[in-house]
Formats: sequence, structure tokens, C-alpha cells
Amino acid sequence: MNLYRFFLDNAQWLAAGILLTFLSSFGQTFFISIFAGEIRESFGLSHGDWGLTYTIGTSVSAAVMIWAGGLTDIFRTRVIGGIVLAMLSAACLFMALNMWAALLPVVIFALRFTGQGMTSHIAVVSMGRWFVATRGKALSVATLGFSIGEAILPLAFVALMVFVDWRFLWVGAAIVALLAIPVLVRLLKQERTPQSHAETDHATGMLGRHWRRPEMLRHFLFWFMIPALLGPSAFNTAFFFQQVHFAEIKGWSHLELVALFPLYTLAAVSAMMLSGSLLDRFGTARLLPWYQLPMVAAFMLFALGQSLFSALLGLMFLAISAGANQTLPNAFWAEFYGTRSLGAIKAMAAAVMVLGSALGPGITGVLIDAGIGIETQYIGVAAFFVFATVCMVIGVRRAARLL
Repeated sequence: MNLYRFFLDNAQWLAAGILLTFLSSFGQTFFISIFAGEIRESFGLSHGDWGLTYTIGTSVSAAVMIWAGGLTDIFRTRVIGGIVLAMLSAACLFMALNMWAALLPVVIFALRFTGQGMTSHIAVVSMGRWFVATRGKALSVATLGFSIGEAILPLAFVALMVFVDWRFLWVGAAIVALLAIPVLVRLLKQERTPQSHAETDHATGMLGRHWRRPEMLRHFLFWFMIPALLGPSAFNTAFFFQQVHFAEIKGWSHLELVALFPLYTLAAVSAMMLSGSLLDRFGTARLLPWYQLPMVAAFMLFALGQSLFSALLGLMFLAISAGANQTLPNAFWAEFYGTRSLGAIKAMAAAVMVLGSALGPGITGVLIDAGIGIETQYIGVAAFFVFATVCMVIGVRRAARLL
């Protein structure tokens, strides 16, 4: 089945996934970090203070995700999706109206939990449950929303901040999230529940059975995957979180750097679509262990390169792994652990990833304040991804024998 035919046959469900992943942008680091300079100036924060604030809010959202993510096993997507979008709208409005530094961690928690956490979680769990034989294609199409957000929002909002106060831009984000609720409900008026139940009964994992979350936590594979779960969320987040500082130390304007992001997004979309197609053909066991190696090249280029071309080249390598990261890990949980408790299992993985996105900005901010430059830090990040790859090779190859 070609991708165009596949999209036409499943347009309303895939469009719902794209809508949710796009709207998750308002709680993603690449969007929040656009306003890093204005937030630090408004609340009188150093790099370390801002990083710590971000870490606290995001860490709490990771803890809450462990419980809340399991709700996707109970409620239909159109119900829980509408509720979460209303909460995301309120979180955006909270950012626009908040005047107290003490409440900033609460604002970050609200944005990260509803946006990066639940909105994206609902989308990928729905795709994993609704599609089996074409799960890779479904995830690659539905997660286009992430790429669309990364491509247009940073450039658009950085340009708009020249003319519009940053707080008014958050009001605009709140309105967009609110207006999306009836659109989502309309798209999922006929949700794929009957089909998903029929498919779910046959989508077993290792040893031919459905795994529950406590069983997953006692299995070796989950712990071998921890570095790979933490790495992209921690250090991709850190890169985009520190984009203003990164541009400053390289001697570029912020706008020059964000002008490269659409090219990064184009490369990420290409990698995402390719990985989705390869996933349906070869399975996650053959592809997953190697997909983070381009991160090594990316962060070495960020560390050592001094030109915008080196930054572009680094972003291309980053995009390869980032694109594959939208499909391979999300399909991995369904393929290895089954789909009956997919929401609860994926919520645990999502909590680890959200925790990573909390640690990355906090660690880099504290190290910058301590005099350890971001370029030096990125050499260490490259080494981390070598370690994560080794862990995946060992863990996934052992576990694949049980499929």
C-alpha cells in the first residue's frame, strides 16, 4: 500500500494524530525556548536559574505522566484528547498572565505535562493501538505534526516578537489550542475503536503475550533502553533550550540560527518517513540499536564547528536520529510488549523521556554558570550517545530472540 493511498483510506484518524502532535509544540522545548531571553529578563533569572526552573517543572510532569498516561487505556482519544487540549490552552494562558517568578515552575509543569507529555502521548498511543501491520506508516504520518511545528513556529514567533509582546503570543497559542478541540472531536466522530479492539487482540509482544507494566519493569530490556530514552530527550532538548546562548557564543544572531530549522525539519521528516517504511519491512529489532549514532556526529559538529554551515551539517545529522526517534521507539513498545496495556507501558517510557528533557536544560544551565562551556559539554554528549548505542545493541539483540 503506497503512502498516498494509505493516507486517503485513514485520513481522519491520521489527521487527528497530526493535529495532536502539532499542538504538543506549545509544550515542547523548541517552542518554550524561543522565549528564553524574554523570560530570563522578565523574571531576573540566570542561565542556571532558568535551567533549574525548567528542570523542576518538567520533572514533576514526568512523575505525573506515570499515572496520567495510563488513562489512554481507559478513555477514548476524542474524550481525553479534548480535555487535555483544554488544559493546554489554560497552560498557555497561564504563561501569558503570570507575573511571579515563584509560579514559573508551575507554569512550566502545566505546559510540559499537557503539551510535551499528554498531547503527544495520546497521539502515539492511538497510532500504536489503531494500526498493526502499518504501524510504522501510521506513526510516520501522524508525527508529521511535530515536524510541522518545528519548521514554522520558531521562525514565525521569533519574527513576530519584533512587533508583538511575547506574552500576547502565548495568548495566541492558547486560542489555537482551544479552537482545535471541536476539530479533534469532529475528526474522531467515528473512532477506530472496533477495529482497534480486533487488532489489539492479535498484537502480542515477546513470548507471544501482552505484557503489563510491572512485568516490563522487571524485564532486563527496559533497563537497557533507559540511556536511549534519556539521551534524545535530554540533549535534543538541551540544544534547542540553549539555542539563544549557542548562537551568542558562536557569534551568530538568533534569527540566523532559527533560519536553519526548516531545513532541519525537512531532513527530519524525510528520515521519519523512511524509518516508518523500513520499520514495517524489517521491524524495530534490526533498526532500533543503531539510530542514535548520527547524534554522535551532530554534537561533535556543534562542539567543534564555528560556521553556520557546520551548524547546518550538525542539524542534518541530528535530524536523522530525531526523525527516526518519532517512529522506532514508539513502535518498539507495541512490538516487544504487546498493545493491551500499551498506554500504561508507553506512559512509563514517556515519563523517562520527560525526565530526560528536564535534566538536559538543568544540567547544561548549571554547567554554563560553573564555567563549563556548551561546546565542551557537547563533546561529552557525543560520548553519551556511543554508550546508549552499545546498551541498545546488547539489550535489543537479546530480547529479539523472544519475539
